[in-house]
Amino acid sequence: QVQLVESGGGLVQAGGSLRLSCVASGRTFGDYAMGWFRQAPGKEREFVAAIRPSELTNYADSVKGRFTISRDNAKNTVYLQMNSLKPEDTAVYYCAAVSKLYRLMNDYRSYDYWGQGTQVTVSS
Repeated sequence: QVQLVESGGGLVQAGGSLRLSCVASGRTFGDYAMGWFRQAPGKEREFVAAIRPSELTNYADSVKGRFTISRDNAKNTVYLQMNSLKPEDTAVYYCAAVSKLYRLMNDYRSYDYWGQGTQVTVSS
């Protein structure tokens, strides 16, 4: 079992920055691929970014060049640095973990463990 706890959400003006953190329980954090997803009201959950144990990353086109995912295995933590935020980035952001690395990292159905989410609101 892996438990995930996100933090770092909040209210920010357009053009601003936030850094989300997700702390995982367990001693095998380094074996998991970690993903960030988001869900806005009335919309489906969408992929934001993922990072494999090898630290290979991938991003949704909508956040490329603005968001950066990283991990610190010593701290069992994955981060999402979000710069140049836009009102359309407003959503609940979730982190997720998966150990089966053959699965598609940009598909929310691939992930086995989820955090409770943290709200990000970007005002115009």
